[in-house]
Amino acid sequence: MTKQAKFNVWYWIVAIIGILAIQSMFATAQQVAPIPYSEFQELLRSGKVGAIGVSDRFIQGTLKEPLPGGQTRFATTRVDPDFAKELQQYGVTYTGQIESTLLRDILSWVVPVLLFVGLWTYLAKRFADGAGLGGGLMQIGKSKAKVYVETDTGVKFDDVAGVDEAKDELREIVEFLKNPEQYGRLGGRMPKGVLLVGPPGTGKTLLAKAVAGEAKVPFFSISGSEFVEMFVGVGAARVRDLFRQAREKAPAIIFIDELDALGRARGIGPYAGGHDEKEQTLNQLLVELDGFDSRAGLVLLGATNRPEILDPALLRAGRFDRQVLVDRPDKKGRVDILRVHMRGTKLAPDVDADKVAAITPGFTGADLANLVNEAALLATRRRADAVTMADFNNAVERIVAGLEKRNRLLNPKEREIVAYHEMGHALVAMALPGVDPVHKVSIIPRGVGALGYTIQRPTEDRFLMTREELENKMAVLLGGRAAELIVFGHLSTGAADDLARVTDIARSMVTRYGMSEKLGHVALEKDRRSFLAGADLPSPQERDYADETAAAIDAEVRAIVHAAMDRTLGLLRERRDLLERTARQLLEKETLDEADLARLIETSDVSPAGIMAE
Repeated sequence: MTKQAKFNVWYWIVAIIGILAIQSMFATAQQVAPIPYSEFQELLRSGKVGAIGVSDRFIQGTLKEPLPGGQTRFATTRVDPDFAKELQQYGVTYTGQIESTLLRDILSWVVPVLLFVGLWTYLAKRFADGAGLGGGLMQIGKSKAKVYVETDTGVKFDDVAGVDEAKDELREIVEFLKNPEQYGRLGGRMPKGVLLVGPPGTGKTLLAKAVAGEAKVPFFSISGSEFVEMFVGVGAARVRDLFRQAREKAPAIIFIDELDALGRARGIGPYAGGHDEKEQTLNQLLVELDGFDSRAGLVLLGATNRPEILDPALLRAGRFDRQVLVDRPDKKGRVDILRVHMRGTKLAPDVDADKVAAITPGFTGADLANLVNEAALLATRRRADAVTMADFNNAVERIVAGLEKRNRLLNPKEREIVAYHEMGHALVAMALPGVDPVHKVSIIPRGVGALGYTIQRPTEDRFLMTREELENKMAVLLGGRAAELIVFGHLSTGAADDLARVTDIARSMVTRYGMSEKLGHVALEKDRRSFLAGADLPSPQERDYADETAAAIDAEVRAIVHAAMDRTLGLLRERRDLLERTARQLLEKETLDEADLARLIETSDVSPAGIMAE
C-alpha cells in the first residue's frame, strides 16, 4: 500500500470517528426522558421543573437539574386531575397512555392509493395487450419483428425440397449477402425486394428462413397484419422502426409474411380514403423501399398467396423487383419432399416415396408433411414396428375423404342406395377412356356428410383438359345419380354435391372456356377464384352481358348437363347386371379396392375391353 493510499485511509477513519462523536453529543443533548406523570408532579412540587410545553395529551419541558441518567429534557402524558388526586392518596405511580393510530392512518391513506394505482396499471396493461401494443402504451410504435440469427433459424436449402427453381433464384440473394462487393463490381445491384408467390403450404416461409440460414445474417420476421393497429400512425411508426433495426444489423433480411394484409391495393374498398390507417402504413413501406440502398446488404423478402390484390406501386421496378413462383410440386418434387420428411420416420421395406408421390397429385409441401405424420400416427395406433404402405394409403384417404365414422349407422335401405350410388360412379369411370382409374370404393361414412366415397387417382399430373375430358368427368359425377334412377326409379339427396360440381363444370365450359358452339368463342365471366389459392372469392359476380345472353347461357348449361346425364344412363343400362353384382359385393364387404374391382370385371359377362371402351 502506498503512502498516499495510507494517508487517505487514515483520513477517512478520523472523519468517521469525528462524525460519530458529533452525532453522539447531539443525540445526548436532544435526548428526552419519558417519565411517569406522578414523577412529574413530584418534580414540580420540589421546584426542579424549569419550563414546560403543554398540549391536550402531552407535557414536555426542561429540568433545572439533570435526572440520574443525565437527561435535562423530559416528556410525560397527561392524566385527568381528579383521577390523579385519588391515585396520589394511595401512593400509586401512574402515567397516561395513548393508543397508537399510526397503523390505522397508514392503512386508511396508503392502501387505497396503492389499490387505485394497481388497478389502473392492470387495466392499462390489459388494454395495451388487447390492442396489440405489446409492452404497453410506451411501446406503441415499436416493431414486433422477431430477430433470428443463423443458429436460430436452423433451416438450410437442403431442408427445402420440391421447389428447385425458387431455390436457384434465391441462391443469388445468399451470395450477394455474403459478398456484396463482388456483385457490385460491374455496376449492377441486387433487387431491393423479392416477392415469394405461391399457394398456401408450398414452403414460402421455409424458403425465407433457409435464405437467412445459408447467408448467416440476422433475420427479421414479421407478419403483415402485425403492422396495423387501432391507433392511427402505429403501423407507419413500426415500419420505420423495423427498417431502422435492420439497418443497424446490416447485412440482414427483412421477411414480411402475408404481405397482402399490408399491401392491399389502395382505394378499392367502399370506404377507402386518404386517411385510412392501412394506406398510411403502405405509404410508409413504399417510402422505406425507396430510401434504402440494396448495396448496404439489406434485402426485403415478402410472401403472399394473393398477388392479384397487391398495390401496383408495391410491385413496380425498384421495390419488389423480382417475383419468385413457389408452386405446387410436381411428382419429382413430391418425391424429394417426402424423402425430407421421411428422414425421421421408421419405414417398412414396402414403402416407396415414388409410389406415395404417385397417389398424392396436387398435394403441397405442408400436405405431404401432414401425410407422413398421419401415416406414422396410424402405425403407432396399431402398435406396429414400422410405417407401411397401407398406412400411407389410409392416411391419404383420411386427408382427402375425412375420418371414418363406423358408428354412423345407416338403415338397410340407405346402405343399399349408397352402394348402388358409389358403384355407379366407379363403373362409369371404368367405362370411359382417359378417366383417372378407380382406386377404392366404400360405403363407410367419412367426414362431415359423406355416406360413401369413390377414390380416383390420376396416373400423371395434368394441367390442361379438353372438352371430351370435361364431359367424361361430368359423366362420372352423374354416375351415382343415374344408378339410383335406374335401380330404384327415384332420386335421393345424396347427389347434391355431384350436381353442384357438374353444374359448375358446365357453366365454366360455356362462360369461361368458350366451349359452346351456340355462344361462340367468348369469355362471358371472369374466374371468381383466387389466382393461387383456388377458393371462390366472396364478392358477387359482375355481369357484363344482356338478359338474353344470360338466358342463352342457362339453356346451354342445361343442355350440356342433360346430355351428360343421358350418356351416363346409357352406359349403366348396358352394364345393369354388373352394377347389380358389384353393388351386392360392396354391401357385403363394405370396401372394394382396385384389385377387387378388376377381379369382378374379369368374371363378368362383359369383356374388359367392353368395359374400358365407350
